[in-house]
Amino acid sequence: MSSGVLHQPVNLPANQPKQFYRGGEAIAALRGGTSGDFGPEDWVASTTTLYGRDDAGLTTLPNGVLLRDAVKADPTGWLGADHAAKFGGDTALLVKLLDAGQRLPVHCHPSNAFASSHLNCRHGKTEAWIVVGTTGATPTVYIGFRDDVPAATVADWVATQNTSAMLDALNPVCVRPGDTVFVPAGVPHAIGEGVFIVELQQPTDFSVTLEWQGFLANADIGHLGLGYGVALDCVDRQGWSGKLEELVRQTSEKWAPSVDLLGHDADPFFQADRLHVEGSFALEPSFAVLVVLEGSGQLGALEVHKGSTVVVPHAAGELGLTGDLVAIRCRPPVLSTVEDVIP
Repeated sequence: MSSGVLHQPVNLPANQPKQFYRGGEAIAALRGGTSGDFGPEDWVASTTTLYGRDDAGLTTLPNGVLLRDAVKADPTGWLGADHAAKFGGDTALLVKLLDAGQRLPVHCHPSNAFASSHLNCRHGKTEAWIVVGTTGATPTVYIGFRDDVPAATVADWVATQNTSAMLDALNPVCVRPGDTVFVPAGVPHAIGEGVFIVELQQPTDFSVTLEWQGFLANADIGHLGLGYGVALDCVDRQGWSGKLEELVRQTSEKWAPSVDLLGHDADPFFQADRLHVEGSFALEPSFAVLVVLEGSGQLGALEVHKGSTVVVPHAAGELGLTGDLVAIRCRPPVLSTVEDVIP
């Protein structure tokens, strides 16, 4: 089978490249597999590699072809003509399951402009978290500085690795399933132990790790090889305490065939909705990644069930999702909100 012929939805196995932090049991519980201490992330339908690696993180299709190569060989079939006109063979999307078995370090991600200027990449790394499970008494994420922080203060925290000051400067938010957090590029953040998310992000692995001690072998990866003098320019140092509602949403009480989870601020980067299917629901043609959280059914002719992760090519056309299930559907940016780029 050639890389450009596969135009039906495909069930994907777990894809868990080794990370520097521990995972919990949630991915294995959802997917029915075995857990691994350092397999806290399942990169779903990934055309992105880990930072500094040639192939780790890439998804292989059942025919043995890397999804990255299949999409590049047939961008119109996989992504649709309009998307291909703006992005070429670039999905403009990475989806992960992330299960934090320990608190992640305080870090942030570059913007498109910073990545273009310093990292030779059109994408930064804006991301969003859809909380699908929690453990522990107070599952917490940390998002944005509470108050404006001077650049010299951030630089001092990083130079001295003042972990407590960095964490105390962030807004703690206790989360429950159904909550979503939009994380614009630059906003410092950390995910706490016991938080299980479906994560959408731009398709890079760029992180500026402010709190590297105890997590990374040394600071070099933490500043992306740029030196912290340059890398810290990407940090959003504004205070967010009075406007967290711009980033955090509660959606657990919303129940409709399709519930928009992220709102229009996310449109230039990605789209996500939660599908509640009781009978059937028609999915319009689109490149998409589906994560089935509950129940079972069929996507076209493909059987799906709790734990299924599915990549859907645009050329599959309109598909019926039938059965009794709940799923997260992840899609690329809304094209009308994206500035023109040269493929």
